[in-house]
Amino acid sequence: MNSFKDKVIIVTGASEGIGRALAIALAPLGCQLVISARNQQRLASLASELTILGLPPLVCAADLAQQSQCKNLIETCIARFGRLDILINNAGMTMWSRFDELTDLSVLSQIMQVNYLAPAYLSHAAIPHLKQTQGQIVAVASITGMTGVPARSGYAASKHAVIGFFDSLRIELSDDNVAVTVICPDFVVTQTHKRALDSQGLPLGTTPMQESKIMTADRCAQLMLPAIAQRKRLLITSFRGRIGRFLKIIAPGLIDKITRNAIASGR
Repeated sequence: MNSFKDKVIIVTGASEGIGRALAIALAPLGCQLVISARNQQRLASLASELTILGLPPLVCAADLAQQSQCKNLIETCIARFGRLDILINNAGMTMWSRFDELTDLSVLSQIMQVNYLAPAYLSHAAIPHLKQTQGQIVAVASITGMTGVPARSGYAASKHAVIGFFDSLRIELSDDNVAVTVICPDFVVTQTHKRALDSQGLPLGTTPMQESKIMTADRCAQLMLPAIAQRKRLLITSFRGRIGRFLKIIAPGLIDKITRNAIASGR
């Protein structure tokens, strides 16, 4: 993991879940971290942990649904360190409701704003600096971005958009030697599930997942590090995700059944 040493790395959605685990995994590797999320208190707590493990991080609380705050995050990083090597677009939100039961359709625009437009805004602001360092953009998508998933239609749509956008961006940036890595986790233990929006646009409050049966955020972060270090184009973190990518072509009905059962069982 020496490839991370002395790199300036932004991690969004760093206050909990995958983002927090990834920041903790990166901190001992000699990189300079910029951690961002909306919750200043949780960021401050994480910063204390990271300082013990490595270099003190730059904390930048931001609501990345706002384009101006995306731009400010990149500018703050450059003002402090003069460079940017890796942008990790991890911040996200989800939903848990059948589409025909939604009474608040603003859920769809909220999810698209955070999951797709925010990474696009951040990447647009970061690209001039990443070209200078021949750096890397990492997009945390989901296996849900590769197939339809019941009760998560708006989330699936946003992650399909993420994958399509960053696959396109990879081609555009190839001549500048800026790498684009897309990460597609399976279900991961995270507070995001508790805050998933229901049919009325309100947080669930409790997770619908069987957390003892799904991947931990720490394990997900450990799988992500080599893929980022090797500047891979794609990482799918589960076997069913990898096999499902091909089954969708030859047995789409089977994939529909698998996703239905996964949601019903919460695992």
